[in-house]
Amino acid sequence: MTLFRRLDEHHPMTGRLAMAVEYDGTAYCGWQRLKHAASVQDEVEKALARVASHPVNVKASGRTDSGVHATRQIIHFDAPVPRSEKAWVFGVNANLPRDIAMRWVKAVPDEFHARFKALARRYRYVILNQPSRPVLERANATWCRDPLDADAMHRAAQVLIGEHDFSSFRAAGCQSKTPWRRLHFIEVHRHGPLVMIDVQGNAFLHHMIRNIVGALVTVGRGSRGEDYLAELMVLKDRKRADVTAPACGLHFVDSLYDPCWGLPSEPLGPNLLAFLGEWTGERPLPDCPMVDIRRGRPVAVPSQSTREAAHE
Repeated sequence: MTLFRRLDEHHPMTGRLAMAVEYDGTAYCGWQRLKHAASVQDEVEKALARVASHPVNVKASGRTDSGVHATRQIIHFDAPVPRSEKAWVFGVNANLPRDIAMRWVKAVPDEFHARFKALARRYRYVILNQPSRPVLERANATWCRDPLDADAMHRAAQVLIGEHDFSSFRAAGCQSKTPWRRLHFIEVHRHGPLVMIDVQGNAFLHHMIRNIVGALVTVGRGSRGEDYLAELMVLKDRKRADVTAPACGLHFVDSLYDPCWGLPSEPLGPNLLAFLGEWTGERPLPDCPMVDIRRGRPVAVPSQSTREAAHE
């Protein structure tokens, strides 16, 4: 996908459409619509309704916490009227607040579902590790003024890869039926003053990534050893675990789907890390039952945790 091309304005698009949404989550309670607070979903649906002159309900690839950002939140909806590609993207953006934008729109088969066809979700947590407080990055990175050992954080995190009970890292109010999740990879890298925690999995529990980051920062400061996260995993008790890292550093950067859906590929966000040059969907997915289930492949008696996570 080229980043610079003319959007078609002559051929109407209707039926089921997928779109990619980017947003700064600072002012919102998260993606999901709530009655008592502003949400990204509500703003997106209102903007789509103005373009369509008809109510529009969208489904998303995942939910985000209050204050969390996204560069590739995939949604789908059934267009009630035909509009051109240009009208859907530019028209919706003209009706959105400045902290939310549509990146692209793509016609997809009726079988596509942004949530239930997603094979994995990927997040990046950005820490600005320097003595002085951030200014330009204050809304999209977490500040840590104590020196962090990123290599020690990376080694400590490797115990999380695979399918595990993440009870020590789920919020008290988490509504998931199971604490089991499968992490495909988790990496910690330093790029100058930026420490980036890059994590991908089939799905995540409420506050799971932020709770993992809180424990990793404790390791990075040298307050606990590299076996700290392994100890927390064994406890399976959130009350005995570490602090929850701030929401402002967390970015939802990719929702992965089977190539058969033909969704556009684009540079991974946030733009703070654009110099890394990685695009969406570059890394192969691991062989695991949930990926096979969602691709329609036969699976030899998946575990209960896999069956439940496949429907998260």
